[in-house]
Amino acid sequence: MSWMPDQDPVLGDPQSCDALELVIVPRSRDLGDGFAVRRALPHAQRQMVGPFIFFDHFGPVQYLAGKGMDVRPHPHIGLATVTYLFDGAILHRDSEGYVQEIQPGAMNLMTAGRGIVHSERTPELQRRNGQHMLGLQSWIALPQAAEEIAPNFQHYGAGQLPTVTDRGFSARIIAGTVLGQSSPVAMVSPWFYAEVSMAAGASVPLDPDHEERAVYLVEGEIEIAGERFTAPRLLVFRPGDRITLRALQPSRVMLLGGDALEGPRYIWWNFVSSSKERIEQAKQDWKTGRFATVPQEHEFIPLPE
Repeated sequence: MSWMPDQDPVLGDPQSCDALELVIVPRSRDLGDGFAVRRALPHAQRQMVGPFIFFDHFGPVQYLAGKGMDVRPHPHIGLATVTYLFDGAILHRDSEGYVQEIQPGAMNLMTAGRGIVHSERTPELQRRNGQHMLGLQSWIALPQAAEEIAPNFQHYGAGQLPTVTDRGFSARIIAGTVLGQSSPVAMVSPWFYAEVSMAAGASVPLDPDHEERAVYLVEGEIEIAGERFTAPRLLVFRPGDRITLRALQPSRVMLLGGDALEGPRYIWWNFVSSSKERIEQAKQDWKTGRFATVPQEHEFIPLPE
């Protein structure tokens, strides 16, 4: 989606759990038409967790019959986007010719690389009937060696992703390796992402082997080493410590992280790069119409002034 990252400072919660590095309370923003977003990354004290550089929790929102989302074509460079839904549907179209209806539990990874343009709209059926929407959008910054790779799109339905079910919890492995299971999604750097649904009293371990890792609490309440946390929160952990999450009520969490990149990234509008000059080039390319266009689309979002 096309949203300017919120660079205002957002204070973290105090905490006493030694394994915790930072607790981020997402900043709420209304993007219009009742569409609410909670933004956890980038944060004033933490730009990335692994390569995750942008993390938005959108909804819940109820679209009435005849209404829907209409994010007009807009460009990206230097990143990959993950749109992950819990409820509702989005129709994705991009300049590489991919057209995909995104459904709950599916993995949709759009790698922008040197440049891609896409739109996100409510599908015709859901627009006609109305729909409830809830989901997450993440941006994965690409390593320097891959920032200019060819754009592409990967889709895996919910039934194609590995799952883990144990006492009181179930997990879907969206990307990377979590709880001993590996997603089929191809990646250009090591990162991981999983959705975990927990019954009250259930416990889930967080793999200590990942270089950087975090837990996003979508809904519910969990306890870690005696500390209680309620949704929504992004909990960022130090490397190496063994962590166990215990649900105090029915809860949904996302496990995420991966290897740190070579250094920080510049972010402007929908562009991410290790080079300021590359972002300036992308701005001019969009302004002058040098990006590829999305088939069947005739609108676009102008470059912000």
